[in-house]
Amino acid sequence: MNLGDIPAKIAANSPAREALVDVPNDRRISYGELEDRVSRLANSLRGDLGLKKGDRVAILSRNCIQYMEIMFAAARCGLIALPLNWRLSEPEMARLLEDGEPAVVFSSAEYQETAANLQKCVALPHWHNFADGFDCSYEHLIAAASPDAPVWDDDVGADDPVLILYTGGTTGQSKGALHTHHSLFMGMLNQTVAERIVPSDVYMLTGQMFHIPVALAMNYMAHGCPVVLINFEAKLALEVIERERVSAFLGITTMINWMMAVEGFENYDLSSLRNFQYGGGPMPRSVVEAAMQAFPCTMIQGYGQTEGMTMTFLSQEDHEHAIAGAHTERLGSCGRAGFITDIQVVDPAGQAVPKDGHTHGEIIVRSEANMVGYWRRPDLTAQTLRDGWMWTGDIAVWDEEGYVFIVDRAKDMIISGGENIFSTQVEAAIHQHPDVLESAVFGVPDDVWGEAVKAVVVLKPGCTATAEEIIAETSKHLASYQKPKTVDFVDALPKAPTGKILKRELRDPYWKAQERKV
Repeated sequence: MNLGDIPAKIAANSPAREALVDVPNDRRISYGELEDRVSRLANSLRGDLGLKKGDRVAILSRNCIQYMEIMFAAARCGLIALPLNWRLSEPEMARLLEDGEPAVVFSSAEYQETAANLQKCVALPHWHNFADGFDCSYEHLIAAASPDAPVWDDDVGADDPVLILYTGGTTGQSKGALHTHHSLFMGMLNQTVAERIVPSDVYMLTGQMFHIPVALAMNYMAHGCPVVLINFEAKLALEVIERERVSAFLGITTMINWMMAVEGFENYDLSSLRNFQYGGGPMPRSVVEAAMQAFPCTMIQGYGQTEGMTMTFLSQEDHEHAIAGAHTERLGSCGRAGFITDIQVVDPAGQAVPKDGHTHGEIIVRSEANMVGYWRRPDLTAQTLRDGWMWTGDIAVWDEEGYVFIVDRAKDMIISGGENIFSTQVEAAIHQHPDVLESAVFGVPDDVWGEAVKAVVVLKPGCTATAEEIIAETSKHLASYQKPKTVDFVDALPKAPTGKILKRELRDPYWKAQERKV
């Protein structure tokens, strides 16, 4: 198995079929053209640059055609892709480069200054750019190389590493999750079954390829589908769905809210949509119901982590049944284990907790899609991977049919006056207020109770709710000790690459002077 062969397999039968539509750069490329460039780049990496099997290839860019070319070329000749999150500070990028030690760094024109600064503080063998047009070192590498099938292709197997995805750092410093061709493929298979992907699909990639969305793009391309690349903006997304006849995409709660809030939303032709997946955090029932009314397609929820790809799914039928009145509570669930995944909710000793919908435990996952470990972190690997199971750090309950309800990240649980308060439960209550777009709830120091509940809220455009109104809304749904004591309003919340809110960045300033016990 070699995931780098995907363009070759599709091009062999359908060379003229459209492979990638690069909206930001106004470029299109067929599978035949893509295959030619991937082969040339693979030959250049191993032949001209002299990279060895297992060397890392870093990418600093927004979504573009070159990104996918590098991903496939690196995979084909036994190299390991190392995508860089361009949202990070330069010191943090430098730390990741020092950790991953790539043999080559590719950067787009947008990040040439960043790349130049990084080059001054991190000594790496090769730096190349893909600037606007074709007058750049990247294109010279491709033009000078042979289009023949790379001789190193046969030397790459399923168990060879192919990708290092650095975690979003929701609970601490980013770690590099190492995936093989096999683990990535199994994650893709899980996704294929859940989304019911067909070759006629047109997939719009809304997330950035420095994280799990790169696997989603590769998966649709493995089916011969065109993948449309955008940098998400709500109005643009609707225009692209209409123009490119998009049938599937991935969105987080905020994206869906913004799309539905676009003026004249009802006038866009969205009839090509077949299904969309949401994830990155729970979607309030009110938003799910609104989306199912607004979009002419089915919905599916996916729950996953960098370490295990997408692990559970709330199916299209689950959504439809809940809206129709059957098991309505399951709209608050992240679904059941995927096709190739085993899930348990366990106590600290690793024993499964009762499937009663009330007893809390930690989600553990057994799957061939799990990472093989953290890059150069055997200590953390041993903590996370135990006896074939991956410990997620997510706290949940589950019901008699195996539906999992995530309660919180272990580190996000608030302990106030001896009571366990789950931040997601408070956030769900906050979202009952119609003016709320996003929220984050966390614990801050309190001299009397140990921790007090604090909420940070983003309002929908044009809305003017007050802190008192938000707290009053939560009082309708929560016990008195669970409701927020204070509410702050901000324009945006800090987010990880997956779209998950970085509560750590909001919480840590309050705890500088003392140790948090959770």
